[in-house]
Amino acid sequence: MTQPRTVLVVGGGAAGNAVTILLRRAGIAVDLVEVKDDWNATAGSGITLQGNALRVLRDLGVWEQVEASGFGFGSVGITAPDGTVLHAQDDLRTGGDDLPATVGMQRPRLQQILIEAVRSCGATVRLGTTAEIGDQDADGVRVRLSDGTEGRYDLVIAADGLGSTTRAAIGITAEPEPTGMAIWRIAAPRPTGVTRTDLAYGGPAYIAGYCPTGESTLYAYVVEANRDRASIPPDTYADEMRRLTRHYGGFWPEITEHITEPAEVNYTWFDRMLVEGSWHRGRVVLVGDAAHCCPPTLAQGAALSMEDAWVLAQLLTESDTWDDALFRTYYERRISRVRPVVEASVQIGQWQLDGVRDADVPGLMARTMTMLRELP
Repeated sequence: MTQPRTVLVVGGGAAGNAVTILLRRAGIAVDLVEVKDDWNATAGSGITLQGNALRVLRDLGVWEQVEASGFGFGSVGITAPDGTVLHAQDDLRTGGDDLPATVGMQRPRLQQILIEAVRSCGATVRLGTTAEIGDQDADGVRVRLSDGTEGRYDLVIAADGLGSTTRAAIGITAEPEPTGMAIWRIAAPRPTGVTRTDLAYGGPAYIAGYCPTGESTLYAYVVEANRDRASIPPDTYADEMRRLTRHYGGFWPEITEHITEPAEVNYTWFDRMLVEGSWHRGRVVLVGDAAHCCPPTLAQGAALSMEDAWVLAQLLTESDTWDDALFRTYYERRISRVRPVVEASVQIGQWQLDGVRDADVPGLMARTMTMLRELP
């Protein structure tokens, strides 16, 4: 009997979980290692999943859970800082007409759904564990895990995120760069009238927005110029976010009432990165944030990561030969899609920094999102 191929997935986020599920479905033996003891099961506030992300989640077999756990909607509103709706338009259904344009949901709930799917697929999971890449040849790579075990795998998939140590270990020198913006986020109760994402351009923040994530929840965010993190004590996070949100009208006063606990507020800089030339070195290949990241101005970070997993798994399961040609095909399919999204996401933010506000945003958004209707 032929031995099944073996893959080590490093990182249990959206990309790592997705590729694990898809490879196991094809009968490939998968070990997944994740540095966090809790598998990041409680991290984050909310997430906006557009149709191209939902398409992959459906292929993973978890769409019904996502649909039941989140809040689907089909339009976006542009408001003045006082809450007056200036414009509303239908969102493109980038996953096809049989899926909602957008689903908002609590990020921890999405992670829990994916964790359950990984557990059910039969992968071996080691939490609180890191991987050190060793020698490799044309057929595989040796890896030492932080629990003291060693193993040889036919392939290592680096899904260990923006600060990927695997990326650095294989000699890829790309590093994330700040774009000049930062975002404050919080999960909060959903006012009854919030049934879609509304965005305000102007006021004390560059962008103020919210996204419904369930029958009774939303996540809200405000974007400003980034500041030295060390200058903002964590116990002031709620005060800092309220300082911005209290200037907005509409549903914002009700949302602001719930911005009280500093530990529930997340502060993150916007970064950009795109690994050019190739996303592999030998039998180690990058997916997701380890290969690219963009500011969330188009809400495509998780979607692009899961698309990477979908494309790579498709190529691996359909080919008898795992070689440079296959990994080059993976890169070429993804770079032509990822690069315009990263560039558009950064450009939209740069217009805000330059004071253009929303003048050119609708045109660029529409062009980019239309491209995403095609299969990855």
